[in-house]
Amino acid sequence: MIPLPAGCRVWIATGHTDMRRGMQGLALQVQEQLQRDPHAGDLYIFRGRRGDLAKILWHDGLGLSLYAKRLDRGKFIWPSASAGAVSISAAQMAYMLEGIDWRNPQSTWRPASAG
Repeated sequence: MIPLPAGCRVWIATGHTDMRRGMQGLALQVQEQLQRDPHAGDLYIFRGRRGDLAKILWHDGLGLSLYAKRLDRGKFIWPSASAGAVSISAAQMAYMLEGIDWRNPQSTWRPASAG
């Protein structure tokens, strides 16, 4: 898990991204298409066309980091907007990276009775 500092925002880049891009290409996309500063300390999450690969770009104050995760089964739940960025919480990001629908997470088990 990425250690998020207090006040760090998480942004999902809507639409799909060319997953052949590396740190510099994704940072340029943040700057030009999303109109945000890639070096401000926020996390930016990108998803490929197939939906099973996500990349996270983060500048920690010392340099850029690029994290990648590919799901063995299923796809990452992604906003339907075609351009721009959507802000989510760190908890929603954790759900998303586990393949859980971060928009409406459901409990998988509830006790039937107290005793």
